[in-house]
This record gives sequence, C-alpha cells and structure tokens, in this order.
Amino acid sequence: MILPDCQSFPVHTTRRSTAQTATTPRPSRADEVYEQLKRDIADFRLVPGDRFSEHELCDRLAVSRTPVRQALYRLQQEGLVEVMFRSGWRVLPFDFDKFDQLYDLRMVLETTAVQRLCQQDVATSSTLLQALKERWLVPVGERSSDATTVAAWDEAFHETLVQAAGNPEMARVHHEVTERIRIIRRLDFLKQVRIDATYDEHAKILRAIIARKGDRADLLLRAHIQASQVEVRKITLHQVFMAQQIAPVA
Repeated sequence: MILPDCQSFPVHTTRRSTAQTATTPRPSRADEVYEQLKRDIADFRLVPGDRFSEHELCDRLAVSRTPVRQALYRLQQEGLVEVMFRSGWRVLPFDFDKFDQLYDLRMVLETTAVQRLCQQDVATSSTLLQALKERWLVPVGERSSDATTVAAWDEAFHETLVQAAGNPEMARVHHEVTERIRIIRRLDFLKQVRIDATYDEHAKILRAIIARKGDRADLLLRAHIQASQVEVRKITLHQVFMAQQIAPVA
C-alpha cells in the first residue's frame, strides 16, 4: 500500500544546557517512530486491514530499519499491528472483547475517582473543576462541533476527573487505558448527536460533582460510559472509512 504522506522527523540542532539534558532525556528514534505510527492509527491515517512494509516506513519517516522495527514490536505488544509472514505488517482489526475489558477497567477507575472527588474539600479540586466548567458548561451556540476537537476534549475531561482525585497511580493506569481505547473511542464523535450528548452528559456529571452528590455523579458517569461503550459496539467499516476522510493531516 501507499502510506499516507508525513514529514520526516526533524533533526534537532539547537544546543541544550547540561541541566536540561539531564532532566529531560531526548526521545529515541524508536520512540519517535512509535508515537508517529500510534498517531497515524488513532487518527485513521492507517486503518484496520492496512498493510505496509518496514522499507516503506523507513522511506516515509527518513529513519533506519532498527527504530522502525523496535516501534512496530511495541505496537504489536499493544495489539495494534501484527507481522505477516513474508508480507510486511498489518493494522489489526478491532478486538471488541478487549475493548469491553478496557471499558470495564475505565468504569472502575473513573467512578472511584468521582466518589473521592465528592468527598474532598472543595478547594482541593476547585482549579481543575473550574477549567472543566469553562469548557463544558457553555451555551449550545458556543459548543464545538468538530469531531477531532471534541474527542480530544472528552479524553481530557475524564483524565482530569481522575487526576483531581489525587491518586497518581490511578491516574497513570487510567491514562494507559485511555491510550488503548483512543482509536475506537474517537469514532463515537462522528455523529453530531453523540457530540451533543457528550456536552449534556458532561454538564450533568460536573454539576453533581460540584454539588458533592456522590451517588448521583456515580450514576450519571456510569450511564455516560455505558452509552459510549454501546456506540462502540455499533462501529462498522463504513464509519472507519468516514473517519479516514476527516483525519487530520500529519
């Protein structure tokens, strides 16, 4: 297949101070290739069933085969690609059973976080919640209708709730779950009705948290996640094709 066009990785020539270099390790070529390919899959520049060779990736990304192979092995471990005997690599079809398991884990993490939020002192989480209010408690006319934007904001909403609960390990695991369900979750925002529902449901969840109504917040959040999970199960190849048409250019 012809891979989507993408700029090669920039060569950094700016000098860094010794202190900055020590505290902020520069990503390896393999890390950069991994992140780029993961974005390509999440943004539907590469879709389930697409095949490609290591040589094609090397040419496209202007890197040697070693970092490309290292990146592909990482993606293989995450269940995103598989190696085809003597015919390169393939983006794997969606594994809905695995997504169901990840959604179950997401449910546990987020509902636990929301219960803790409702028990905390208001000042502890006020800054984070204020930022969410400014984005989601807005008039209908001020809402975004861009699928890519709302999908990113939706991720940030749920990650912020977990972060605000004050448990870094919980936030870390939740972030890993978010990374793994991103590709399927973004398809939920191809329909305007789902974008509208997300705004409405986020607003209700936020108001319940601000009012410290833990049981109501828990109930609303569960319904919100379950609705998304049901929509994910309806995903078809046509929806994947439509997502590919509006995918951001790398």
